[in-house]
Amino acid sequence: MRVVMFYHSLASDWNHGNAHFLRGVVAELQARGHDVRVLEPADGWSRSQLEREHGTAAITAFRERFPSLTSRTYGPGLPELDRELADAELVIVHEWNTPELVRAIGAHHAVVGGYVLLFHDTHHRSVSAPEQMAEFDLSRYDGVLAFGEVVRRRYLAEGWAERVWTWHEAADVRVFGPIPRQAQEGDLVWIGNWGDGERTRELEEFLIGPVERLGLRARVHGVRYPPEALARLGRARIVYGGWLPNYQVPRVFSRFAATVHVPRRPYVEALPGVPTIRMFEALACGLPLVSAPWDDCEGLFRVGADFRMARDGAEMEAELAAIVADPAAAAAMARRGRETVLARHTCAHRVDELLAIAAEVKPDGAALSATEPR
Repeated sequence: MRVVMFYHSLASDWNHGNAHFLRGVVAELQARGHDVRVLEPADGWSRSQLEREHGTAAITAFRERFPSLTSRTYGPGLPELDRELADAELVIVHEWNTPELVRAIGAHHAVVGGYVLLFHDTHHRSVSAPEQMAEFDLSRYDGVLAFGEVVRRRYLAEGWAERVWTWHEAADVRVFGPIPRQAQEGDLVWIGNWGDGERTRELEEFLIGPVERLGLRARVHGVRYPPEALARLGRARIVYGGWLPNYQVPRVFSRFAATVHVPRRPYVEALPGVPTIRMFEALACGLPLVSAPWDDCEGLFRVGADFRMARDGAEMEAELAAIVADPAAAAAMARRGRETVLARHTCAHRVDELLAIAAEVKPDGAALSATEPR
């Protein structure tokens, strides 16, 4: 089967968490013998920022690490759809594309047809900025892949689409898995971006404050940290490590005793049941994890068994202290978390779901039934 995917970037994960899941899905589809083509804008924001800060070496390093994960760039303007969609059987368009491109692909589908066309939403805008999502013309799409049940229901309630499936993110276990413990560099590592103030208060309460009070050896990786954030990390004696390519995360995890999950406020308040992809990846690596509050209303994990949930900063401090004091109990929890990921939340599981959805839309598509790895 030929799959064509229009995403913001496959090559750059600079402030672009969607690249993590996309890479895993592409790798899994390729392993099953499917022909996958990813298209991304040449002037995409994430890629441009990465090259500005780290040069083209970062893109080159990614390509050397994953030679099969390739993408084609287009622009300025729209790609040549007749050429790019020739012989396509499944087409996925991510919501971090322009309304013009989304509309043009829908129009092409209406005229040419022959393939399943799905829109993929992995953001909180459906709840936080519905006027932006209303700009997307999805009338000629076969349906929407929503990364949480609350998002799925939102699309139906607003009338943006008639067919919507919940399609959670997951861990790429080809990349994310336990690595034999390296020489320990610290007690806690957190990998995430500072962003636009969407979790400044939460990072203080659930990360910086507890680390400072406990005197933990800690490191933070990520981007978009303003001077005041870097100064606060310095006062807490937290090392700032800057941007870290996502495929290097498992090795960094292996050098620390634990991590935390601090979701952004819009997800906690408006998108119950939707954790960040970092949580799937940390648990896949077998790293003990304590989370700031979020509502696992979809039952993705076993709260209290796979990871610990802290209701406030004091509980986070107590949980982190317990992990440091009892490594054996922490390791047992981490094993349970990894078991849950392997049983339910890998990119292989999501590709199974994706192919089942495509077959539901187009039952006569024989090529869509190729679900077993070669």
